[in-house]
Order: sequence, then structure tokens, then C-alpha cells
Amino acid sequence: MTFNALLVEKDEAGKTKVSVQQLTTDQLPEGNVTVAVDYSTVNYKDGLCIGPGGGLVRTYPHVPGIDMAGTVEQSSDNRYKAGDKVVLTGWRYGEAHWGGYAQKTRVNADWLVPLPEGLTTKQAMAVGTAGFTAMLSVMALEDHGLKPEGGPVLVTGAAGGVGSVATAILAHLGYEVAAVTGRPEAADYLKSLGATQIVAREDINETVKRPLEAETWAGCIDAVGGDMLARILGQLKYGGSAAAVGLAGGAGLPATVIPFLLRGVNLLGIDSVHCPTEKRLAVWKRVATDLPMDKLEDMIVPATLEDLPQLGANILKGQVKGRVVVDVNA
Repeated sequence: MTFNALLVEKDEAGKTKVSVQQLTTDQLPEGNVTVAVDYSTVNYKDGLCIGPGGGLVRTYPHVPGIDMAGTVEQSSDNRYKAGDKVVLTGWRYGEAHWGGYAQKTRVNADWLVPLPEGLTTKQAMAVGTAGFTAMLSVMALEDHGLKPEGGPVLVTGAAGGVGSVATAILAHLGYEVAAVTGRPEAADYLKSLGATQIVAREDINETVKRPLEAETWAGCIDAVGGDMLARILGQLKYGGSAAAVGLAGGAGLPATVIPFLLRGVNLLGIDSVHCPTEKRLAVWKRVATDLPMDKLEDMIVPATLEDLPQLGANILKGQVKGRVVVDVNA
């Protein structure tokens, strides 16, 4: 049986070529569950795997796509049976293992979670790793004392995938959201998701010598890192926390320990790849109840397998807004 997939190949000179090809099921990697994929999505890692690799892809040819949602076709694991709706994010799927940019996939049952009640497979992929990470970040901030009455919460890279979902969730939960973006044209979009304040990227990305500034933010979900995160740490209120989810602005952190010592702030690392199953189930349950579906629909940009090479290049340049939902069967 043949099916369509986005295949990345690399020649002897190290140059990659990307194309939609027909593959056979016997080409699928090892795994105990075979899934007919409905939808996937596009994350920053996907852009790397489609293009330069970024050190994520181990062997070629490769099928990228770090997320997928679909229907079980065959399973030798008693936790899943044919007809079950499932979601997969994390576990280096789409990186070290063939991913969801295909009409069929074969995976380890340990990586799957049942489709959360109240969500369709399309909605689950509008959430994807980005939205999952956003909810994981909100829960981490709550665990460290964040409450709506504490003050505004800053979201950096707000027009991107993590930022869009984080903005919508926080606003739905009653938080005042300050959204940071380098795209002035995204202001109306962010306000439609619930942001009450738009912060221009250049206003907060400027390096300052002072380790502490006025206490401004009760918390932060940061997808940028680098100079911006270092400065935000000095603007957090006493006991406030920043959840670090990305490094679009660089992997360095030119900060001092002063905010930690004098204001008791917390820097929380957020990892969605190896998040244990029990916590995944809790995160998805919160997504189903605390992410307004009408806002999610407003974020969706539809796409097909044929669109992915360009979308992969665009997301690496910061040119993708909202949540791309890839219909692999279109």
C-alpha cells in the first residue's frame, strides 16, 4: 500500500532536497502502532528538519513532522486498538524518528496519548507542540504562585505558535497579557486573542547595564532567550517567574544573579520533548478546558504537504503567524 509523504533527502555533497513522494508501508520505521495521520503542524524544529537539519536529523532520507494526530490502524500494544484517535508530540518524533508529514506513520505506543475529550484531531494539531508547550508554561507559572491579581504577564514572540496560544490561554484565565512582537501589523491579531498591551520588541530587546529595573511583570513566557530574557529577569516583580521555552533570540543569557538574590525570581525551564505521560495527560486536559476554541480557530492557517518546504523556510525567518494546520490528505 502506498501513501504520500514529505521526504527530505541529502546528497553526497550534503545538500538536501525536499519533495512529496509516494512511499510504501514496508518503508516505515519500527514501532508497535500504525496510525493513519489526519493532521500535522509546523513548529520551529520542523523548519530545521525540512531545511538545514539543525543537528536534529540523524539519518536520511527522512520524513519530518514533530506532531501528528490521527486514527490507529493497527496495534500490537493492548493500550490502543484500531479506530482509536491519538495525538503525538515530543519524544524526538520527526527528528530521530520518521514523523507526521505523511499519510501513515508507525510509532512506539509509549509516545501516544488518547485524543483529549472535546478536541478534534484538527484542533489538536492547531495546538501541537507549540500549544502544548504554552499550556505547560502556564501550569509551571501557576505552580510558582502566579495569579491573575498579581499583575500583567509578559509573552514574548507573541505572534508565533507558543505565544499565540499562551496569550489566548492567559487571557481566558483572567490574566492581563502584555504581548511582545516585532511585527506591528500583528497588533490587532494579538488583541483579538486577548492581549491588553502590545510591547514593541525593540522596547524590551535593548540591553541595559542595570541588573534591576522597575518591578513590572508578575510572570513571563519567553520564546526568545538571549538579551531579551536577561532584561526581563530584571523587570520581574518580587517572587515572579519566567518560563523559558525557546531561543529565537539566541542561546546565550547575559544576565546576573542579582534578580534571583534580591527579588527571589525564578527561571523555569520548559521541556515538552521528554515530558512524562502522566503530565502530558494533565496538560492536554487543561488545553481542552482552558483554551477557548474560537480563539484557536482564529489562529489556524491551513496547509498541505506541498506547502511545507516554503513554510519551513518561513518559520525559520519568523514569518509564520499563528498555528499552521497541515492536512496531509489534501
